[in-house]
Amino acid sequence: MKRLSIVKGDIVKMKTDAIVNAANTSLLGGGGVDGAIHRAAGPELLAECETLNGCRTGEAKITQGYKLKAKYVIHTPGPIWRGGKWGEAELLANCYKNSLALAKEHGVKTIAFPSISTGVYRFPVDEAARIAVGEILRFLEEEASVEQVTIVCFDDKTKEYYLDALAELQA
Repeated sequence: MKRLSIVKGDIVKMKTDAIVNAANTSLLGGGGVDGAIHRAAGPELLAECETLNGCRTGEAKITQGYKLKAKYVIHTPGPIWRGGKWGEAELLANCYKNSLALAKEHGVKTIAFPSISTGVYRFPVDEAARIAVGEILRFLEEEASVEQVTIVCFDDKTKEYYLDALAELQA
């Protein structure tokens, strides 16, 4: 599918209408992607996030992008991996579904996602990639408003998992 691309890069530098932040439930910044987005966006992002009263795992909230190249940041707390028996897959799928629904609602044409929950939250990358690609493909099949979705992977190994998931799901 031409509307979905998978790249290795730095999500903070993406020139898209929105980038997705793999946030924690406080929305007040943290490590990894979350910390990088907060640092790059500037203190105004934290100030706006402080008004949102957090966000439940699998849900999503939107803010301005401030000093980022993206107009918006969509914050979605991914699940912490606890062995897969606590609804982690459904929660991760909801991160993508709810982020894409917010993108549509706000007229976002281009959006970039990180690999949600696969860092310190330890979600297995192969399974996370299948969930992410599956949800994005389902959305794009039904919805024309979002023109381009990019999955931005931190390293080559992660990118490989996402490319494999795409090939598997398009077969």
